[in-house]
Amino acid sequence: MLKDLLQSPGLLLVPGAWDGLSALLVERAGFPALFLSGASLAYASLGRPDFGFNTATELADTCARIADRVSIPILVDADSGHGSALHLQRTVRSLSRAGASAIQIEDQVTLKPLSGINARPLVPLAEMLGRLKAAQDARPGEHILISARTDAQPLVPFAETLERCEAYIEAGCDLLLAEGISTPEQAQTLTTRFAHRVPLIHNLLEGGASPFRSADELAPLGFKVALFAGALIQIMAGAGQQMLADLHATGTTAASRDTMLTSPEMAKLTGAPALVETAKHWASS
Repeated sequence: MLKDLLQSPGLLLVPGAWDGLSALLVERAGFPALFLSGASLAYASLGRPDFGFNTATELADTCARIADRVSIPILVDADSGHGSALHLQRTVRSLSRAGASAIQIEDQVTLKPLSGINARPLVPLAEMLGRLKAAQDARPGEHILISARTDAQPLVPFAETLERCEAYIEAGCDLLLAEGISTPEQAQTLTTRFAHRVPLIHNLLEGGASPFRSADELAPLGFKVALFAGALIQIMAGAGQQMLADLHATGTTAASRDTMLTSPEMAKLTGAPALVETAKHWASS
């Protein structure tokens, strides 16, 4: 299904999700696919930053729960694959069984040095190519897409970003994300060279490096996927923080009620009426 979407005309808007409810919100809003964001999963499940704390098993379990609740394709952020090429292959197999439609592999080192735990040091190009080949060999079929991500920007000259993109495309990646692109000129160079060869993703992360603020700016350049990896969890965290501050100060949720769903509305959103009817059917059979 994701392959068909990528071959259809137009730009795909893909928000990030991290559990069944967030995935359901994305699907109900009419988006064609969702991104299982590693950062969002770390924020939501651990209350921790995106430092690679979530395990491959936790990621696959989350993907399976999401796939059980929604029918749209899931692009999964698998970081570096959670270890060596052998570990990466197990990650790919697990995510494929869990319902992933595409698996994103990055060229960052797996374990960051403690002196730079928030940095993005890269593996040598040859090692990343090995990761991509390992992922391709492990997937059960070409219906599971392999997305390559490079974090070369802003660590090295832009020419190395282009070199890595070229190599990942030559290695057969199905999608490509060059993270850290920070100028319209870089974006235009990237799309001119590669958009006709592989679907390109651009991450419109609030507070990120992107020079763009709207998907409307991406389509004319030739990007295929506008990724909003953090938008949903960032708005929910902001709104929740404000509601809790108001509640603590006033003892009431009155200031937030216009934007809150009531308990019956939550039941309807999450499918209670349909489940009740299903239960009646089986109770009478």
